[in-house]
Amino acid sequence: MNSEDLSGLLARCGLHDQVALRQLYSLTSPKLFGVALRILRRRDWAEDVLQESYVSIWNHALRYDAAKSAPMTWMTAIVRNRALDWLRRPREETVSEERERMFEEIADEAPGPDDLLQRSTDAAALADCLRGLSSGERQSITLAYYFGLSHLELAAHLREPLGTVKTWIRRGLERLRGCMGGEMES
Repeated sequence: MNSEDLSGLLARCGLHDQVALRQLYSLTSPKLFGVALRILRRRDWAEDVLQESYVSIWNHALRYDAAKSAPMTWMTAIVRNRALDWLRRPREETVSEERERMFEEIADEAPGPDDLLQRSTDAAALADCLRGLSSGERQSITLAYYFGLSHLELAAHLREPLGTVKTWIRRGLERLRGCMGGEMES
């Protein structure tokens, strides 16, 4: 790409020749993108600056004077100035994105104070309701849900018939649901 060819393309861009802009872009965009990327150090920002720069080149191509500078020098100056302007812009949305990423990285999966309070309240209510059950119901439900014992394992552990253990669990859960206001899951 020699200066004369680029000067001719710029002159045609000044006359709003879209084909000339397409050719100019394909010849110069890799180098101009590199300039923007070196200054901004972020690909997404460099892409935005490059787009803005070509709009500016398109709109100001008639002002280009080959006697004052080479075409690449003129376009590089536009990209450089756009990149520097980009860096000076207030970046509230960027700060917010960066903060969000930071918060995601340090976010704790542990329950918060509200969750802990609710769990504590729910646990106290459940303990009160469990105290209202018969000892067989309470023991069967506790062993089944807290220790994961099956009905058959419960019957063996409690030395009770399987039907009795199933009845204790079914009746106990019904009473717990009633006591907890229907909030319990089955």
